[in-house]
Amino acid sequence: MTDPTPSGTPFLQVRDLTVSFRTDDGVVHAVDKLSFSVERGRTLGIVGESGSGKSVTSLAIMGLHRRGRRVAIDGQILLDGEDLVTAPAERVRGLRGRRMAMIFQDPLSSMHPQFTVGEQIVEAYRVHNRVSKAAARRRAAELLDLVGIPEPARRLDDYPHQFSGGMRQRAMIAMAVSCSPDLLIADEPTTALDVTVQAQILDLMRQLQKEFNSAIIIITHELGVVAEISHDVLVMYAGQVMEHGGVEEVFAHAEHPYTWGLLQSITRLDHQLETTLRTIPGNPPSLINVPAGCPFHPRCTYRELAGPATSTTRPPLAETSPGHRVACHLPVAQRRRLLREEVLPTL
Repeated sequence: MTDPTPSGTPFLQVRDLTVSFRTDDGVVHAVDKLSFSVERGRTLGIVGESGSGKSVTSLAIMGLHRRGRRVAIDGQILLDGEDLVTAPAERVRGLRGRRMAMIFQDPLSSMHPQFTVGEQIVEAYRVHNRVSKAAARRRAAELLDLVGIPEPARRLDDYPHQFSGGMRQRAMIAMAVSCSPDLLIADEPTTALDVTVQAQILDLMRQLQKEFNSAIIIITHELGVVAEISHDVLVMYAGQVMEHGGVEEVFAHAEHPYTWGLLQSITRLDHQLETTLRTIPGNPPSLINVPAGCPFHPRCTYRELAGPATSTTRPPLAETSPGHRVACHLPVAQRRRLLREEVLPTL
């Protein structure tokens, strides 16, 4: 994907974000010291297995976690320089929908079944724009047309269940971009959609980014989606960053064993059908009892090569080449040798 011209200061900056939840079983460390940034016109793909902290991060940015006795949020979330962590809830609500918006994973459950699609888009638009219902309805029709829904004026009066899965996702995108947000977060926007519709949704997001110059975060477990639409990729595991960099650099020169495992788990059409699909051994850790040291070390094939520090000391997120950062105890030269001799031949 062609990189846009850098715009200077990132529109979104997340610094040492920590999100934890108190439960009857203990404290869930969902996000731990997470840092990244996104510029206007760029797309960041956040990948990782279920429970890695991807969706918790997105909800924290949107201000949808209710802070209190059971929820603790620390660090900074700077939206165009304004810290959303310390901002009053009313201020964050005012920014949500207008300057930042989110496309949720399941459009059928995210849209109210008792209101028409048009009514829901009109309401989202009028929250931030003082216009009549008639003007908002015209805008809603324009938005449905923008996202490629045929006969938009007529489909405004349909209910969510009358839309196909792909059409509901398009309607959710229309609602999200109704106020031309500067930041758009898409949580698994192509899940449960067939390949053709997935391609259409990704193409639509690219078109909308060109039109609005939005910063986009796409959260997914599908590396193919990240390769298709993202400029940068952030690999998360147990609420922490394992690897971060330009998507072409990370995919071609991945240096973290967890990233290797994700890449090796992809089904390849050019492989023989008899080829056994490789998987990452073991299961993700409990976020109540995250392993000491590198959280991935209990599942890491190369942990013995990394030495005892891998189970005692958290590895720093260090830059190994311009813009490419990795958190791993294996020496850089050794990681690159393993990539060249053991990992790449399996991809």
